[in-house]
Amino acid sequence: MLFRRRKPLGFWGKTRIALWPSRSFSRSARYFIKRVLRLTATPHAIAAGVAAGVFTSCTPLLGFHFVISFALAYVIGGNLVAAALGTAYGNPIFFPFIWAITYKTGNFILGEEGVREGHQLNLHALLRHLDMSQIWDPVLKPMLIGAIPLGLASALFFYVLTYWSVKTFQERRRERLANRAKTRLTNLSGKYPA
Repeated sequence: MLFRRRKPLGFWGKTRIALWPSRSFSRSARYFIKRVLRLTATPHAIAAGVAAGVFTSCTPLLGFHFVISFALAYVIGGNLVAAALGTAYGNPIFFPFIWAITYKTGNFILGEEGVREGHQLNLHALLRHLDMSQIWDPVLKPMLIGAIPLGLASALFFYVLTYWSVKTFQERRRERLANRAKTRLTNLSGKYPA
């Protein structure tokens, strides 16, 4: 392997780097953005894939984000790799905020905001027996309904941002490669006159 560590990291070292990158979060974010920009597909396909991943990340269906984002990206003509990268929008740092917003929005849409205002949910008691019928009405239903407007708004924002970024990146790259090719042709024609 070309870029392997001389001394492999152990379990705790890998866990530490997963929670707090050794270089910085900004370097990790820049790498992530460059990874999306360098995908080989049309700007629409990449942007649609990212939007599908972002939309899916707003749902409370944790174990199914990849599967749902792949299916959604396939339906709207998005790139599957971009969809997988788009699911990073939902991460352990943002999940509490996303879930709180979707829960409040879902209760507002369902008209149950005032009904559940003074009522506190005991998630431990609901999850103790893993009975989905007890979790569905008070928790999952409002979160799924609230995820739709939040997911659509986030997906639209990330679609526009990604489409513009990828289109600009690909145009600049094309220009750079064309200029390089012209320079090579000029150098070759100077070496070998006809």
